[in-house]
Amino acid sequence: MARRYDTNDATDRVTGLREAASAVRRGELVVLPTDTVYGIGADAFSQEAVGDLLEAKGRGRNMPSPVLIGSPNTLHGLVTDFSELAWELVDAFWPGALTLVAKHQPSLQWDLGDTRGTVAVRMPLHPVAIELLTEVGPMAVSSANLTGFPAPENCDAAQEMLGDSVSVYLDGGPTPGNVPSSIVDVTREVPLLLRAGAISAEELRKVVPDLEVAN
Repeated sequence: MARRYDTNDATDRVTGLREAASAVRRGELVVLPTDTVYGIGADAFSQEAVGDLLEAKGRGRNMPSPVLIGSPNTLHGLVTDFSELAWELVDAFWPGALTLVAKHQPSLQWDLGDTRGTVAVRMPLHPVAIELLTEVGPMAVSSANLTGFPAPENCDAAQEMLGDSVSVYLDGGPTPGNVPSSIVDVTREVPLLLRAGAISAEELRKVVPDLEVAN
């Protein structure tokens, strides 16, 4: 039976974050609010938990899960060949709605799906998400919807779709909007905007003037 906690209530927030962290450590799934939409998350280093996440969404390995982190410093242990331009994007837009696709450290023992040696990583601008990520470390987090359905902007919509496949729901109220994060590939010499989202190409070009845009 899924448990749900109102993170706008001080007591519920403490209990909910504790229960969510315990659930992640047990390899279970949690739903959490972010600055874009609600996400369904699992321990990024648990192959079984990430597999459960993809199954709960009805998603194949060909659509690997992004990873959320609680601090830019966490990047040092996750990625390699991270350019100065990539760090400038981090400095300008994190925490926030920018996902960076980078080469992950070959030594990492994780399986996020068919990533071809890369990871899509982001630090969200949401206090509940940051607190949980700081407690448990990197999490595989995807939008908390069934594949093909709209990404949820509130906890009710997420719970209606995902039900008891999730152990703990953290209800932070409505998210600021349903615009997804922008995705930039920083594995190339010139960064490439793969998906225009909450941060426009014009804003990104203030940091990376030569930014290319995928067709």
